[in-house]
Amino acid sequence: MNIEAGALKAQSRIGMWFDHHAYSMVASLGRMLRKPWATALTVGVMAVALALPLGLWATLQNIERFAGSVQQSRQVSVFLKPAIATDRARALAEELKARPDVARVDLRTPEQGLEELRARGLGDSLAALEGNPLPSLLIVTPRAHESAGGETALAQSLQSLPEADTVQHDAGWRQRLDQWLRFGGRLAWVLAGLLGLGALLVVGNTVRLDIQSRRDEIGVLQLLGASDGFIRRPFLYLGASYGALAGALALALLTATDVALREPLAELARSYGSGFALRGFDPVQAVEIVLGAGLLGWLGAGFVTGHYLRQTRPTET
Repeated sequence: MNIEAGALKAQSRIGMWFDHHAYSMVASLGRMLRKPWATALTVGVMAVALALPLGLWATLQNIERFAGSVQQSRQVSVFLKPAIATDRARALAEELKARPDVARVDLRTPEQGLEELRARGLGDSLAALEGNPLPSLLIVTPRAHESAGGETALAQSLQSLPEADTVQHDAGWRQRLDQWLRFGGRLAWVLAGLLGLGALLVVGNTVRLDIQSRRDEIGVLQLLGASDGFIRRPFLYLGASYGALAGALALALLTATDVALREPLAELARSYGSGFALRGFDPVQAVEIVLGAGLLGWLGAGFVTGHYLRQTRPTET
């Protein structure tokens, strides 16, 4: 009997715990709906603060895609001497693949190069030429861990090959692009930190005002022996609700921006013969952003509420 009574008591406590969580969530949404203008202002300010670093991060991702994820700029093009036969070029490609600083080697034969030029509409001009003047081309991709200095050394080593005629490597362009992308990524993190702190303070101040309006109610609960967790819980859900709504609104703003810019940018890309198009956040990233914003609001509310409860908790005499 004692075991059954203990089990029933534990189940009752768990049920009460879930009931209070559900009540706290519904009550926080109700308080937000009762103050629609103040709620809209709070959510709007937080959404703008979240949209700025998220927009910068999405822009950097699209720039990296537009640049071919910086992979094509890492490749070293080795034009072999015209006298080098295709069989020798193929054997040289296999030799280079065995190097520890080389990830991949692609061979483009003179026939393949000629077909590519014809596909680009240069067939009439090529018809006037006798034979195939194009050399064999080796496209060497360095390993991912190689630095810009290591890639430059690789290009110089390839230039020293007796079969090599010309070596092209845009190391300077790639290094500058990497530096800009690193700077942009660091800037996105700095903005995320500063504006995230601003959003946290906005939630904290909003929750502080709500606490002040319910000061007497909180005082009565403290005198009745309610725990800090019991008192804090509705305010935590209030902050999380502000954050989640702000994250959803930030995504909506960025989606509207994407829709407004996608078609003009696609037309500009088509004029340069490119099929580039903007890419927004996928569903998984969108859920992560909303949950992260909700967590930010939860933390802001928890900090303010915890500070208030520590200052007002009755002391035993």
